[in-house]
Amino acid sequence: MDYKTNSDLIKSLKNGEERAYMYLLDKLHRRLYAYAMTLVNDHAMAEDIVQNVFLKTWQHRKKLNIEFSIQSFLYRSVYNEFVNTYKKGKSVMLLQMKYYESLSETIENKDDTIIEKMIDIVSGEIEKLPPKCRQIFSMSKKEGLSNIEIAEYLKISPKAVEKQITKAFNILRVSLKDKYETLIFILFRIRASEKN
Repeated sequence: MDYKTNSDLIKSLKNGEERAYMYLLDKLHRRLYAYAMTLVNDHAMAEDIVQNVFLKTWQHRKKLNIEFSIQSFLYRSVYNEFVNTYKKGKSVMLLQMKYYESLSETIENKDDTIIEKMIDIVSGEIEKLPPKCRQIFSMSKKEGLSNIEIAEYLKISPKAVEKQITKAFNILRVSLKDKYETLIFILFRIRASEKN
């Protein structure tokens, strides 16, 4: 069944209709998973976040408001679930959370194929970086390690780490051009100081 309006779908969910829940899963799971991946960059964690969101949505379906977009509600729920998960592991800096807020606003209104295409393009360009450069950039921006932690692990100086990260960003900025620079900045938590 195709639900013609947002309110029809929410009414069916509130009534406990499982087919409405399945429809919601089919329609938005892939898109929400892609969004979660931009936040955590970990397949298992992204899947857990999305599953928790769908489960909680079903458990608390009676509280859904037919006035609000179910899609926006689910995106916001994924973001909130991410924040809760992230806080368990480490404290979140205010500046980082501002980046995630920006990403949340950017992603919410985009089609899933556009999101996936952008992520694929960014990931593809990262894979083209020189091996050492790619390794250090990924450790910093994907795994969230500090320059000192990377330096200790690789037995090099923190200055060498910083140099490789700057090199990676400069290469990506050229290869991805202006329209993807903001996404890179947000996606990999690159601080403004590292852009220069």
